[in-house]
Order: sequence, then C-alpha cells, then structure tokens
Amino acid sequence: MLLGACGERPPGTPIVDRYDLVLHGGRVIDPETGLDAVRDVGIRDGRIAAVSETPLHGDETMDATGHVVAPGFIDLHSHTPTPLGQRYQALDGVTTALELEAGAYPVGALEAFVDGRPFINYGASVSHLAVRLLVKQGIEKPHLLSGIDFVASRPTFTEPLTAQELGELRDHLERGLRDGGLGIGLLFDYLRAAVGPEELDIVFAVAAEYRAPVFVHIRRRLPGDAAGLAEMIELARRHGTGLHVCHLNANAMSNVDGFLAMIDEARAAGVDVTTEAYPWNAGSTSISAAVFSRDWQSIFGISYEDVEWAETGERFDEKMWNEYREKYPGGTVIHHYGREEWTREAITAPGVMIASDAMPVTAPEDRVHPRGIGTFAKVLGDYAGDSEGRLPLAEALRKMTLLPAQRLASVAPAFTRKGRLQAGADADITVFDPTAVAAAASYRAPLRPSRGIAHVIVGGQFVVHDGELVEGAAHGLLIKGAVNSMTD
Repeated sequence: MLLGACGERPPGTPIVDRYDLVLHGGRVIDPETGLDAVRDVGIRDGRIAAVSETPLHGDETMDATGHVVAPGFIDLHSHTPTPLGQRYQALDGVTTALELEAGAYPVGALEAFVDGRPFINYGASVSHLAVRLLVKQGIEKPHLLSGIDFVASRPTFTEPLTAQELGELRDHLERGLRDGGLGIGLLFDYLRAAVGPEELDIVFAVAAEYRAPVFVHIRRRLPGDAAGLAEMIELARRHGTGLHVCHLNANAMSNVDGFLAMIDEARAAGVDVTTEAYPWNAGSTSISAAVFSRDWQSIFGISYEDVEWAETGERFDEKMWNEYREKYPGGTVIHHYGREEWTREAITAPGVMIASDAMPVTAPEDRVHPRGIGTFAKVLGDYAGDSEGRLPLAEALRKMTLLPAQRLASVAPAFTRKGRLQAGADADITVFDPTAVAAAASYRAPLRPSRGIAHVIVGGQFVVHDGELVEGAAHGLLIKGAVNSMTD
C-alpha cells in the first residue's frame, strides 16, 4: 500500500536523508549479515542507501507491514529470455534470470529475444552447443530459442571434432568469455555421443584460464548412478575449474544423499563445486533429446504412460511415442520420474541453490512445465517457513539470493552487489506475504502467476506493484562477465 509521496522535505532534514523510495515496516531479511528484523529500507539512484530501525523519508513510501522484504531472487537456470517468460518470472519474485546451463553464443544475442526491453536482469554463459554447431556445421543458432533443427544438426550431436575444429572451438569459447559470458554452459548429456576427452579438457581448461565456472548437465546413467558427477568433478579438480552441477534432483533421483556426499567430499578437498535443485517431481525436455534415443525407460525408471505431451497433457503409449518422435522432433514432453522425498531432500540440503530450469514461454497459449512460472513461490510456500520441520525462511532465501550471487561474483563483479539487502547493494528487491506465498501454476494449468508476491523492484524501479505487472517497465540489464585470462 502506498503511504504517500513526500513532496516537501521536513524542516531540518538534510538532503542526504531523502530517498526515492522507502519500504516501510517490513520484515527485512539479509542472508549475508543475518539481519532478520523489522526495518525501513531507503532506495536512492537504483541502490539500497539505508536499512534503518527508525522511519525514513522518501518521495514515495510503500507500507511493507506484515511482508518479508528480501533480496530479489536470482535464477541461475532459465531457458526463457523472452518478454513473456521474464514477466512470469518477475511475478515469481525473480529479479535476475540467467541462461547458464545451455548458454548463448554470442551472449549479446539475448538482447533480441527480450526485444530490447527487459523486465528483469538477464545474462548467459557461453554456449558450448552453439559454438559446436558453428564449428562443426557452420550453423549459427545462438540460443535454444533460435530453433535448432535436430535432424539437420545431427552431426553436431554425433560426430567428434577434428583437430582443426577443436582449435576453432577453443577460440570461440575464449571470445565468448571475453565478450561477457558468465561461464561455459555444457549440455554434456545431450552431446555425450560426440564429445570426447580432448574436447572436455579444452572446455575446462578455457574456463579455468578465464576464472569462469562450467555449468553442466552431467552424463545421465541408470537411476542413482553418480559416475557422471564423478567425471565432472575430476575434470574440475584436474584443471582447477569452478563447476556448477545443474538440477541435482533430476540427475540423482533416489541417490540425492550420495550425490551430495560426493560434492561435499570434493569441496572439502578444495574443488569449487556447487549445485542446484527445483521443487518439482517431473522433468521436461524435447522429445528428440538424446536421452530418449537410449534406454530411457531404464534411465528414468518409467514407461510411456509416465510421459505427457506438454501441449495437450496427453499421456503416451508406444505407438503415439514413435509417431510423435518422428513427426514433432521439436515438441516438448514432461516426464514424471521424480518422487517427493527426493525433491525435498535436495531442496532442503545445506548449500543447494534454488533454480527453475524454466522452459521457453513465447506466447500466452504455450503449455510448458510450470517450473518457469512458480518455482520460487513453491519453495517458499511448500518447503520454507518458521514452523518446526520446515526449511527456515532465512535459509530458503539464502538459497535463492546470496548463494547464486556468490557463485557468480568471481566472473561478474556486478554480483557482489546482488543477493543482499544492505546499504550499497543494488535495489533488486522482492516483497512477499509469507502467509500467502505459493505457486498457482500446475502441470495442467502452467501459466498461472504465483500468489503472494506483492512487489518486485529491479534497479530501484517497480516491475511488479501490488501483485500486478507494471506495463511498460523495462528496468532489467544484460549482466556480462568481466573476466581476464590468467595470462593477461
């Protein structure tokens, strides 16, 4: 609720104590300092200028009583840098959505997908897949939304690179990092038939040289098999590369504790490895994904009836499966192979970040996995809170804000000012009602905006106000890495 604009400065009040916007009386949680108390937050020139126990004066004052005032949520794993995708993520409390698993090349190509008017901040890693398409076949497809023809691009997914192509791959990866990539995105499970040890060594060596992480979709084996994780950890150890493992619960399945133990052991040995999870018990990908050309029923522990066609919700049988794989290779499926106990273990484990793996949303009639619409509200509503047996609210917010910012701070200094709610931090802020926050999206109705997200502020400006999008808002920025080679 807007309390009012202060058109006149109170007598004797120095100009330094005047703010563009004040959030008054909310429960302010800063994951870095541990602050969790009722405070006023003063915003000036796109930054948080003050967090105060006493009332502050602003040109605009917003009553946040009964609400949590938190750093804006940072999504490390989003495949929907589109105007509509960004709007749904903003309504879920996200202020920065990054394409780090699949990446883009060049990173600047993302500006076209957001139509030059981003609601929220965005950025990408350097896409190993896009570079491989370019080097192997001369195909320029900077992002998954570019429309990759899986039939025409089959050599990229099945054939190793020649010595000359390996050299070109290295050159492009380096160029992508110099041009603002936030790491290297490696969809290894999709490319496992083509990518050999020498190519993997180049990916990890380049990332290490530029002090940038590798964001990886690990090689998937039978349920619970951690060999794919061990493989990536060993590469990170050998090259001294930062490693981020995408969607832990989707890969670990019944062996979440084993995967986490392996990560903890690696970290104790000095390997810089982190991971993430999403709060849904189903995955989603293209029906033509490489995993479905293998023994996918054994890999996922499911059969045809556990997979649905995202567009209609129909469940498959063998005949329909074979027909759709042939006719609609670019179509999306939702495969229900997770279990709630596995998901809960991953979400609540210390150090595991929250990331959505949001599928692309380009039109209001799109039917996609709901994780790109309601992930963060679902975590807050279903898993977090201050009652016994739930993930403490401050810890849940740490997983959504500070931990992702810390993961990226070495490659992009901008993240030293994000994920925090303290003086000097960027004014990327999410205000929500802890008694009402919840995901409204579901598998059958995926485009229902989250509930309980009251206000979302990007760069000091509202993009969500009283639960509604601020039409015409375009306050997001393309966040680029600022890496330097270790040899510079």
